[in-house]
Amino acid sequence: MMRNLAALLIGAVFGTGIAVSGMINPAKVQNFFDFAGTWDPSLAFVMGGALLVTFVGYRLVLKRPAPAFDTSFHLPTKSKLDLPLLGGAATFGVGWGITGFCPGGSIPALGLAEPSALIFIAAMVVGIALARIADNVRQASASIDATTNG
Repeated sequence: MMRNLAALLIGAVFGTGIAVSGMINPAKVQNFFDFAGTWDPSLAFVMGGALLVTFVGYRLVLKRPAPAFDTSFHLPTKSKLDLPLLGGAATFGVGWGITGFCPGGSIPALGLAEPSALIFIAAMVVGIALARIADNVRQASASIDATTNG
């Protein structure tokens, strides 16, 4: 119960920050990426603030023996750059630049009854499903190859 309440509160704070910063406005985000035209540098300050909070927050939180609502921290263990990571990062960046939405900004934009946010979220869900299917096919293929060649 407390874990879900904490997640709800954190999500509400995050959504409020996204809304206040203007990141739910696709035009504002696209103007940030338009260096040769109507460049709007204000989101650089939003990102800088987020990096500062994250930098300080991680140092404080990771001094604890465990998170408040779990027995251990679940930090990434993979440190290699690989094709799925680079492809995902590129897809995220291109999608954000084209649509003006990232996953974090699109969900609060639903509160404005923004149809383009609904379309973006639907496309994102389909993309996630297709990526999972492709990963399952890749894993099944690797398993079959290991069985037949092993």
